[in-house]
Amino acid sequence: MYKDILLAVDLGHLKSQAKAVTTAVEYAKSFGATLHLVTVVPDYKMSIVGSFFPADFEEKALDKAREDLHAWSAETIPAEVATQHIVGHGSISREILQAAKETGCGLIVMASHRPEFEDHLLGSNASKVVSHAACSVLVVR
Repeated sequence: MYKDILLAVDLGHLKSQAKAVTTAVEYAKSFGATLHLVTVVPDYKMSIVGSFFPADFEEKALDKAREDLHAWSAETIPAEVATQHIVGHGSISREILQAAKETGCGLIVMASHRPEFEDHLLGSNASKVVSHAACSVLVVR
């Protein structure tokens, strides 16, 4: 049913995503799909906050995220599941949607965690992805 599945991975909150990871892996196994793992490094240069970071901060942050994503997937994703690693940079929801478009995935799997009061049912990033995705989205609580 799905040839390509995108799994959004928040490397800073891995415990809260365990069910989403398990679900995505099981779907990938069942459908023989490629699992595209995407994590996003926020863009701090766009705001005044960026001026407080060293000039090479973003490059180092992206390298570290890439390294951490590969290490995490090696420990977590079974070897028989084909994977692709994607590290985005910028708005979390926009980067997830862009990765989904570029990979042509039929399903995005993501966890919804730490919702604010005004979000009620979904976290803000999950809500934006659900609202704007061109494919199916499975939000796992």
